[in-house]
Amino acid sequence: MESELEQLKSRITALEVRNQRVEMDKAWEGSFIRKSVIMLVTYIIVVLFLFAIHSGQPFINALVPPTGFLLSTLVVGDLKRWWMKRAQK
Repeated sequence: MESELEQLKSRITALEVRNQRVEMDKAWEGSFIRKSVIMLVTYIIVVLFLFAIHSGQPFINALVPPTGFLLSTLVVGDLKRWWMKRAQK
C-alpha cells in the first residue's frame, strides 16, 4: 500500500515538473526576446546575402523578411484563436 502511494506521489511530481517545462517552453515561444533574436539573425543573414549578390540597398531591402516575420507573429495568435473556436464546434 505504502509503495503504491509513493509511486503515485512520484508520478504526480514528475507530471508537475513536466508541466512547468511545457509552460516555460510556451512562454519562450511567445517571448519578445525570442522574436527579436530571430528578426536580428534573419536581418543579418539577408544583409550578408544581399552584399554577396551585389544587390542595391542591402540594409533597407533586408528589412523585408524580419518585418514579414513580425507581422506573421502578430496575426498568428488571432488565427489560432479563430481556429480553436471552429475546431471546438
